[in-house]
Amino acid sequence: MINQYSKRFLTGDKVALRKITKEDYQDYFAIEDLMESRLLMNDEIPFPPTERDHEKFLSEINPEKDEYIFGIELKDEKIFIGTISVYSVNWKNGTCHVGVSIGADYQGKGYGTDSMKVLVDFIFNYMNLNKVKIQVFSYNKRAIASYEKCGFFLEGTLKEELFRFGSYHDIYYMGILRKDWKNTQV
Repeated sequence: MINQYSKRFLTGDKVALRKITKEDYQDYFAIEDLMESRLLMNDEIPFPPTERDHEKFLSEINPEKDEYIFGIELKDEKIFIGTISVYSVNWKNGTCHVGVSIGADYQGKGYGTDSMKVLVDFIFNYMNLNKVKIQVFSYNKRAIASYEKCGFFLEGTLKEELFRFGSYHDIYYMGILRKDWKNTQV
């Protein structure tokens, strides 16, 4: 018999993380095609990808290669609002990178913070890693504040690494260690 907790394995206060299905593709494409989304998550030239590009990206995510992507849905309404991922897992050193993308209508409402807390908990409690890392552009103040709420600290700055809006910007590297995360779980 399946208990109530195993049905929704990765849940937070506001969101649930789950596998992405074909039914999510159009919503995923809409989020990833917004220029604002491209400017916040990718340091490449912000050219809109095609549906084929999106499908190829999603089909190439492979847990056998230690890459994991989850759909983010509102816990009560079950509405797909974005994605969150774990990638570049280094089992030898116990590290990984994470990334998150939330639809514009759902930003600034705590969904990204809740999603990241759920993912970090998953990484430390089920993947048994020691450190989670994230890259964020210096002008993305809302994301920086969210990551800090999750316990991430600034670890390094790549000065004027990114060209956006006609000038150069820094890229911040933030991280959280298992021992620091445990201290926030009291």
